Amino acid sequence: MAKNLQELLDEKGSAVDLLRNSQIGSYIYPVVPSDFQNWIKEQTAWRNTAVLYDQSHHMDNLFLKGSDAIRLISDTAINSTATFPVDKAKQYVPTTAAGHVIGDGILFREADDEYVYVGRAPAANWLLYHGETGGYGNLDITVDRRSPSRPYGHPVTRQYYRFQIQGPSAWAVIEKLNGGPVEQLRFFNMATMNIGGTEVRTLRHGMAGAPGLEIWGPYADHDRIRDLIVEAGSEFGLVPVGSRAYPSNTLESGWIPSPLPAIYTGEAERGYREWLGADSYEATGTLAGSFVSENIEDYYLTPWELGYGSFVKFDHDFVGRDALEKIDPATQRKKVTLAWDAEDVTKIFASLFDVEGTSYKFFDLPLANYGSANYDSVVDADGTVVGHSMFTGYSANERRALSLATVDPNVPEGTELKVVWGEPNGGSKKAAVEPHRQLEVRAVVSPVPYSNVARQAYQGGWRTNYQSA
Repeated sequence: MAKNLQELLDEKGSAVDLLRNSQIGSYIYPVVPSDFQNWIKEQTAWRNTAVLYDQSHHMDNLFLKGSDAIRLISDTAINSTATFPVDKAKQYVPTTAAGHVIGDGILFREADDEYVYVGRAPAANWLLYHGETGGYGNLDITVDRRSPSRPYGHPVTRQYYRFQIQGPSAWAVIEKLNGGPVEQLRFFNMATMNIGGTEVRTLRHGMAGAPGLEIWGPYADHDRIRDLIVEAGSEFGLVPVGSRAYPSNTLESGWIPSPLPAIYTGEAERGYREWLGADSYEATGTLAGSFVSENIEDYYLTPWELGYGSFVKFDHDFVGRDALEKIDPATQRKKVTLAWDAEDVTKIFASLFDVEGTSYKFFDLPLANYGSANYDSVVDADGTVVGHSMFTGYSANERRALSLATVDPNVPEGTELKVVWGEPNGGSKKAAVEPHRQLEVRAVVSPVPYSNVARQAYQGGWRTNYQSA
């Protein structure tokens, strides 16, 4: 019985087969109810009024304390830490020695030598591994893992609750809760506010394209703080967002959440694979989509391909620096939104009612992903693969099926390409895949973020780096 990821890969012989046929089932955003009203109302609320996102359960929290914490961060991040004051947050992006992205998340500097990483498991695991094995003497790390996907009624608790209040009416809700004005700090700056007599930590954010806040505090306060926010927001049309609609907000805002962590090959990462358990995210996650290669490295991505090129700073030594210095950014694929053709998408749904033929791959609403990491082939008029469609769903605000993709740099905005929807040969053996056939769906290369509101209102970072080709 394999005890770690490396042993599992040695046993199975192929990382691609392991991940494409994983039996873990659908990726679930845990604990938070699926819907509070319905997903269409919840999507339109973040564009028109205000929403409450409950982010308490689907991300890891990694707590780093000690004078060596910043050294660990600097040693593993493509980002510069030359300026990282207390009460500031940064997006954290690590790469392998070969310069391929492992994942990303948000780092909060809460005190002089205290940081919290919040995000998916791949980047958390990378930090934890290097913190334990890299000789950082003055460093204490504790991890609070995401809540179980299927708790089956068992109690669930976290160290923090984490909420976001977002949307065009969000600031009115925030100031009502506070009992007075709240300073609109710059993006990713932290402060405090008052809710129901309790001081809570805040982060200036803007996931819905308008000024908003992320707030957090002890999990024991979760229900009381949530109820106060919902009550205060009622007069402004605030809607709690369920776990069904929540992940689809990124279709409009432009973040690709789940690239495959590029750690399945490379001698430099062998110790990491031996450290990762056979039950880890990396060992049990699912690889989905029409793009199939026997070489797992064909799924790896550089920072530029995910829109993180502006983060790469060579003012410090970090894992992957040597490899990234050799890359010409102009040769790298670029992040775009693909706007799917309505007529072709309608064919997918119509096939569900074809009593004689096999349906096309089911397009779930509002989020159509069926793997932990999703890679659909994007082809040009000649059938040549020019990119990967990686995060797919439907926006009621845009009345379109959209996907976030990375495509060849010479493909201009406005080009019509095709997304190959569905897996070959009737589908893989994944638990989340039903027998189906493929369809080539026309899609137009479009801006990222797709939402005009988001493009015009976001402050700083990768969300505003889009330039029309």
